[in-house]
Amino acid sequence: MQGLKIAEIVGGTFHGDDVTVTQAPVINSGKAITGSIFLAIKGENADGHDFVEDARAHGAVLTLGSKAVPGPHIIVDDVVLAIGKLAHHVRMQLPNLTVIGITGSQGKTTTKELLASVLSNVAKTVAPSGNFNNDLGMPISLLECTEETRYCVVEMGARHAGDIARLAAIAAPNIGVVLKVGSAHKGEFGSVEMIARTKSELISALTPSAVAILGTYDEFTPKMAALHSGKTSYFGEKSSCDIRATDIEFREGRAHFDLVTPEGRTAVGLRIVGLHQVANALAVAAVATELGLSLDQIAGGLSTAESGAKWRMEIIELPQLLLINDAYNASPESMVAALGTLALFAQERGGESWAFLGKMHELGESSQSDHAAIGTLASELGIDHLVCVNAPEYASSAENGSHTTIHLCASKNEASAIARNLNQGDVVLVKASRSEKLEELAQMISVQWSEGMVTE
Repeated sequence: MQGLKIAEIVGGTFHGDDVTVTQAPVINSGKAITGSIFLAIKGENADGHDFVEDARAHGAVLTLGSKAVPGPHIIVDDVVLAIGKLAHHVRMQLPNLTVIGITGSQGKTTTKELLASVLSNVAKTVAPSGNFNNDLGMPISLLECTEETRYCVVEMGARHAGDIARLAAIAAPNIGVVLKVGSAHKGEFGSVEMIARTKSELISALTPSAVAILGTYDEFTPKMAALHSGKTSYFGEKSSCDIRATDIEFREGRAHFDLVTPEGRTAVGLRIVGLHQVANALAVAAVATELGLSLDQIAGGLSTAESGAKWRMEIIELPQLLLINDAYNASPESMVAALGTLALFAQERGGESWAFLGKMHELGESSQSDHAAIGTLASELGIDHLVCVNAPEYASSAENGSHTTIHLCASKNEASAIARNLNQGDVVLVKASRSEKLEELAQMISVQWSEGMVTE
């Protein structure tokens, strides 16, 4: 596409000689390639306009920014708004492209990766790595699509009411998926009801010809069907679901189940860790079913897919020790899932279970009670050691005489010192909200355990 045409689409002013853009935009100058657009965004810590020359050196032919810079460039008032306009224009120029939008309080990234893995087996599929789920990341994902792209899978995250509606207006999804409404970011939204209302914006945005795919794991998501006049498909573990799982088993940390669809029934064995992944796999199966994939294609794709999401239920097999690094994020719902997985792993392996837990953020007024409930759950599940890393709230409801030993730590260094008590055969979970950076603790535990094994 020509630079002058892009300026017309985004409502900007073009400066310099016209150029031909052949690649998707980038926000990191070092990742620019020949033919790409560089998005010069002024952030809190850096101004993208200062990196235009570097982007040009790497091959960027056009800059989209808010002030004059060297080389061909388009000046707009708001770069993020402008790239959304461009993404919507390109998306509407690709009539053979099917866009699948995914939202929910947890599981978006894993579901996106599973779905991309399944769909890429049958046609060219675009899905961003990581969690490109906002006003900048999602449009960039759409702009990676070409006339050869058959499927585009995008996440839609939200921090405020209206966020998902805005993303859906850009993406115009053919299929909208809501996984589950939970309490993540409740502190920002004020209530779970407001979270549900925001997630439902995806379903409200669907045209009558689009398909709504809804989970049945909470009270709010199934009710979103009332917002859509077209087809709705439900997934879950109830007999009434269109796509469901039955005979679920947990072996070597992974879920095995029979997938039941209108086409029939077949066995699935997931490679990703945790019983909670069954729900994500069912969402994928529901989408793939709507897209016409066969039962064998769906089951085979699910059984071979692996998640590359960093620090999300990442299994680290150390000598005689299993470490689960789930330090990317945390909410009450994901804590429940992770602790359940930890307990099952420990039962299989016969060692003790250790939960190194940091704080869950953005829970609002219920933060204290939410943390306390997770501490209670750890005791009920029989977790042997609950290590509270700068998070004494988990221990506030600990019962006297509980099987669980509580360890209070003021820092990651104190927690790593407690980890010296680990024994061969034990299973360790490290989990907290992103800002706690507990992946650093996971690394410390890994290094000191490996060093200890070498010196023995």
